[in-house]
Amino acid sequence: QVQLVESGGGLVQAGGSLRLSCAASGSILSIVTMGWYRQAPGKQRELAASISSGGSTNYADSVKGRFTISRDNAKNTMYLEMDSLQPEDTAVYYCNAQIYLSDLRWSSRWGQGTQVTVSS
Repeated sequence: QVQLVESGGGLVQAGGSLRLSCAASGSILSIVTMGWYRQAPGKQRELAASISSGGSTNYADSVKGRFTISRDNAKNTMYLEMDSLQPEDTAVYYCNAQIYLSDLRWSSRWGQGTQVTVSS
């Protein structure tokens, strides 16, 4: 059994910062790609940022220069530092991990989501 647990969401004023964390646990052999997705009310879930096991990163244009994704492979944990937050960043943020399980099966797992609300 593999679990992804997110933390760090909350309410912040425009221009403020938040740091999200996503910790993976369970029967994990290795985690290849991790990513943060977000879903605003009435909109589809979209990729905000992703990071490979080697540290290569990818950002949506809407968050480039404001968000920084990182990971600690030893702790199977991923982070998202969000600066200069704007009301349009308000969404439920989900972490995703592409995982090789200990029995060598491939699995894509999602966290439960954490709410980020930015007030104007």
